[in-house]
Order: sequence, then structure tokens, then C-alpha cells
Amino acid sequence: MAANNVVLILGAGPRIGASVAGKFASNGYKVAVASRSGSGTKNVEGILSLKADFAKPDSIPALFDAVKTEFHTFPNVVIYNAASLTNPPDKDSVLSVPADSVASDLNVNTVSPYVAAQQAIRGWETLPKETKKSFIYTGNILNVSIVPAPLFLDLGMGKSASAYWIGVADASYSARGFRFFYADERQADGKIIGAALDGAAHGEFYAQLANHEGNVPWNATFVKSKGYVQFK
Repeated sequence: MAANNVVLILGAGPRIGASVAGKFASNGYKVAVASRSGSGTKNVEGILSLKADFAKPDSIPALFDAVKTEFHTFPNVVIYNAASLTNPPDKDSVLSVPADSVASDLNVNTVSPYVAAQQAIRGWETLPKETKKSFIYTGNILNVSIVPAPLFLDLGMGKSASAYWIGVADASYSARGFRFFYADERQADGKIIGAALDGAAHGEFYAQLANHEGNVPWNATFVKSKGYVQFK
């Protein structure tokens, strides 16, 4: 693994974020993670921790600049793992979620990753042509399946919107070596993984996507221990 490979992970929770960070670090990447609890310093493993508020899309560019300052290069792999949802206050009315909550959650689920993708391209254009460049968005089944659970309303809105622009971006930029993926872990039968999602499986699969291994499409559905699996 070349020493100048850098990954920026936006949204560093204890399962997917931590597992993905550990996997990329073990593969020789310089790693930066951004979260609400970021410290602005490196930990003992050399992972850079950045403070972020994903409800504020205009704060995203500064994260890329911080990575460039610390590692002297922009990240060639960007992983968006943040998510937000609001439970309807009236359990009998799915549309009781306040509009300002919907807007805030859409910022986290759609607008901030869109800005991150813009910043990724800005950085990729400065990197050597042979460097593999990937944007990976942690998705789920909600972009293709209506799950009748009020809790998922604005999460599903955000995932669906992001899946669309990610698909368009991959079609538009893949010829330049810029790949965009909507990663969606599933059960072996294709059903929603829900709370059974596996952090280590995300780490393994995201590392494969970062290396552009296999002919994986933008809608990157995968199963633990199997990798990419197409579901219809």
C-alpha cells in the first residue's frame, strides 16, 4: 500500500466507523475520522480525529482542508457514514415530523455528503492519475424498498435522494477513475439487515471498493463474507 493513500471517514460511530477506520489503517492508509466528539488531534494509532457537525453542510470543506494540512495530500478515499432520523412525535401520524427536523436530517443524510463529494473531486483532481479514488456512502435498503415504519421516514427520504445523485455521479465520473458507491449490507436472502449489520464486514467490503476490486456497480449491495451480491 502506497504511503500517500489517505481515507477520510465522515461519521465515526463505534460499529461501522471504528471497524472501517481500523481496516484501512491496517492496510497502510493514513486515516482521518470526523464526528461530533472529534478532538482535533491524533490518537496513539496515528488516526486524526476531527470535530464535525453534519447538520451544517458549509462546515464540510474545512474537514478536507484539515486532512490536507495534516497529511499533505487530499484523501483519495472518502467514506460518508453519518446518518440522522427523527421519530414522529405523533405515533399515529407519520407526517407529524416537524419540517425543520426533516430539513436538518436531510442536511445530514443528503446535503452534507453531496458537499463532501464535491470536495472529494476537488482533491482528486490534484492527485496522481494512478491513485485509486473512491467515494463510499453507507446506505441501506430504503432507496429501493418502502419499509412501513414511521421512524424511517426522513432517513428513507435522505437515503433515496443520496442514492440518486451517487448513481449519477458514478456514471458521470467513472471514466476518469472516480468511483461513487452506495454501499448496502443485506441478509443473505436480500432482506434488510437492520440492527444486525456487521462493522467488520463493512470494513472488508469498503477496502475492496477503495481498491476498485471486481466489477462492482454504484449500487453496491453486499453480504457478510461474500462481498458484492446483486439483488433484484
